[in-house]
Amino acid sequence: MKFFVDTADVAEIKQLAASGLLDGVTTNPSLVAKSGRPMREVIAEICALVRGPVSAEVAATDYDGMLTEAHVLREIARNVTIKVPLTPDGLRACRRLADDGTMVNVTLCFSPAQALLAAKAGATFVSPFVGRLDDIGEHGMGLIADIMTIFRQYPYLKTEVLVASVRSPMHVVEAAKLGAHVATLPPAVLRQLFNHPLTDKGLAAFLADWKKAGLSIA
Repeated sequence: MKFFVDTADVAEIKQLAASGLLDGVTTNPSLVAKSGRPMREVIAEICALVRGPVSAEVAATDYDGMLTEAHVLREIARNVTIKVPLTPDGLRACRRLADDGTMVNVTLCFSPAQALLAAKAGATFVSPFVGRLDDIGEHGMGLIADIMTIFRQYPYLKTEVLVASVRSPMHVVEAAKLGAHVATLPPAVLRQLFNHPLTDKGLAAFLADWKKAGLSIA
């Protein structure tokens, strides 16, 4: 499974990229707005830090507007992925951009039928939002299971399932068990993947024994 981080905080991305764990980054208008900086500037900095796909979302909702904004965004760097909403105009823009060789992330997916449409439109990634489904009493991981089942029936579909709206490490583990290609995680959730009390306890015991023995490696 590939790990993307879901943030526009350049400092966070720089720190996480240094770990070697990041395969890409996803952003959205809300995350970029929080930075208080021009979008093109932020995306350019992120693309310089991460070799993998960096999703930059259009703000327009009509086909022509999406293509105009996509042209501006994809000129920033070669690893920019244009993010479009899962709407009729969004899918039409996806098809046009994909035919031009542009990576496209179709976002705001909430049903298997929508995911299938995104794949048919040539999306590089489709982003099902598991946490938001859980919030309204639906089963977010059930959506991932359904999409993966459908996609496996048609090997010619090359769209990768990018699990979004991830709220906990268990979302990541369950998505990985289902074979999802990518999970995009808030920085805090990515860091939670490291944590286990037995790891901390074991390390403390090893260090205590080492100190008591008075040994040195150097």
